[in-house]
Amino acid sequence: MRQFNVVVLGAGGVGKSALTVRFIRDVFVETYDPTIEEEYRRTVSVDGQLSSLEVLDTAGAEHFTSLNEVYIKSGRGFVLVFSLTQEASLREVDNLRQQIYRIKGGDTNVPIVVVGTKLDLVNEREVQRNTIQSLASRWDLPFYETSAKRNWHVNDVFEDLLRQMRLRYPTDPIRRTRRRSTGCLVM
Repeated sequence: MRQFNVVVLGAGGVGKSALTVRFIRDVFVETYDPTIEEEYRRTVSVDGQLSSLEVLDTAGAEHFTSLNEVYIKSGRGFVLVFSLTQEASLREVDNLRQQIYRIKGGDTNVPIVVVGTKLDLVNEREVQRNTIQSLASRWDLPFYETSAKRNWHVNDVFEDLLRQMRLRYPTDPIRRTRRRSTGCLVM
């Protein structure tokens, strides 16, 4: 079974932990408790293949953003989270996206999924669909609108990211079938 590590990034209070806990444990965390760093594991079956996901839920608080560089260096896939009820959080996602590309050496083939949370809060929505469609096209990244509370599209996010990581980091058959030396050959 292949293992992949995922880093969940975004501004504080956008719903990173609610999204992550809904995916990992299938429960909704009602209360907001600012995260410093939480690590979760889950085995998932996508397209008939089992994979192990290690999901790192990061701090959104400003005084912890210096850790983002460490997370990005070690991450193989990224969930960039913003709140559909907070337009400013979308700008933070753009900063994070650019930071990922910079740290990964300009590689734009990094597995990334962009997620708008709190889809169920229709009356509080600030980020319009046309804005998201425009950014999805310009950034060439998949966007999902989710609700951890209602469990809308949460699994889709992680399944899409897992498919991207499988394509980006295919298994290396050469590494597995390493030949052993059969001794010395004298000519």
